[in-house]
Amino acid sequence: MNYKVTGGKKLQGTVTTNISKNAGVGLLCAALLNRGTTTLKRMPRIEELNRLIEVLESIGVKVDWQENGDIVITPPAKIDLTNINRASAERTRSIAMFIPALAHLVRTFELPAPGGCDLGKRSLGTHIDALARLGIHISASTDKRSYHIETSDLHPAEVIMFEASDTGVENVLMAAAKIPGKTVIKFASSNYMVQDLCFFLQACGVQIDGIGTSTLVVHGVADINADIVGYPSEDPIESMFFIALAATTRSELTIKRCPIDFLELELFTLAQMGLIYERSVPYVADNGRTVLIDLTIKPSVLVAPPEKIAPRPYPGINIDNLPFFVPVATQATGRTLIHDWVYEGRAVHYMEMKKLGADIVLADPHRVFVTGPTPLRAAVIEAPPALRPATILLIGMLAAEGESKLKNVYPISRGYENLHERLKAIGADIETEE
Repeated sequence: MNYKVTGGKKLQGTVTTNISKNAGVGLLCAALLNRGTTTLKRMPRIEELNRLIEVLESIGVKVDWQENGDIVITPPAKIDLTNINRASAERTRSIAMFIPALAHLVRTFELPAPGGCDLGKRSLGTHIDALARLGIHISASTDKRSYHIETSDLHPAEVIMFEASDTGVENVLMAAAKIPGKTVIKFASSNYMVQDLCFFLQACGVQIDGIGTSTLVVHGVADINADIVGYPSEDPIESMFFIALAATTRSELTIKRCPIDFLELELFTLAQMGLIYERSVPYVADNGRTVLIDLTIKPSVLVAPPEKIAPRPYPGINIDNLPFFVPVATQATGRTLIHDWVYEGRAVHYMEMKKLGADIVLADPHRVFVTGPTPLRAAVIEAPPALRPATILLIGMLAAEGESKLKNVYPISRGYENLHERLKAIGADIETEE
């Protein structure tokens, strides 16, 4: 599918933040830990979840995605990996998050090697090292197309994360949840999806201390067998998409249900750049834990920030929010340095903004300089095979005068539900075409 965009229009109205892609993925994988029925509320209808559901169904799990968005997961009496859907598994890196739950069910198995976003070398080294400490051993299969997993003597342990990996910590949490005893995870990510998984595991009867900090203590249980309801919270990365869209197009937009604890530094940085916004009184998400606000972004005259913009582990700027500063910087007076130090080569994808007229220079595979303000112009561009870089091109096209085309938008559909219709509702001129 392609997007045909006629840009240069002011947007207005209200948009509501959807449930988080990453939280939804984590809870869907964690549902395999439960021998009872798991219901996950208001899950986003995105391609990433479709691929994981296809894999679940291929190994015997019953999945009912209801009209209201709830997903009901019922496990089989016995998991059968014989006919696992390899094609679907290879299309998402999230397949690696099935490893800990399956390790509690099958002592030895193989899982297709994950794919997903092309963000350079994204090693599972931190997963392999951490899970090995609990007795789950991962190696490459002989044909290099699968991961070979063996479990032996599962036991609690002290795990030190040598990398601030969100999914790495989630995998350790899922593994430790069903290992009786106390597992301590040090230098743990405390990002939003990690906290959501902790809340879900608590609902499963697993005591977890230190949620929101860099040290998590998991008191594992022998079994999880109950009817569980999980409430994944709203997506700060989607909130940031609309914040950046409003800032880049100089539009007034209200974004509802923003998880403010995971957007504080992003908003502080944007305020330094001159962005004007209003915040509502805080309220609580359906999970009873995540703090939400409504944000109204005002048309603003922007300037380059005084310091470089770079991501850090929570509570720093989220690595997935960093790309959204690129289109904003094209409309800010001065030169902005954006340092994407985490992913190998993701900054290279930012250079596609040059096709829209952005004044952007690649200093090295991790750093770009953006000079503004620059009038953006229409272009035809193939979406890069990475979710966030693809979405910033869409923001640029919505700001650019004339008719643009963003081709092959599957990377966007991986993480955003029905995005073009939601954009049309706030005044965007955007259509889909095959």
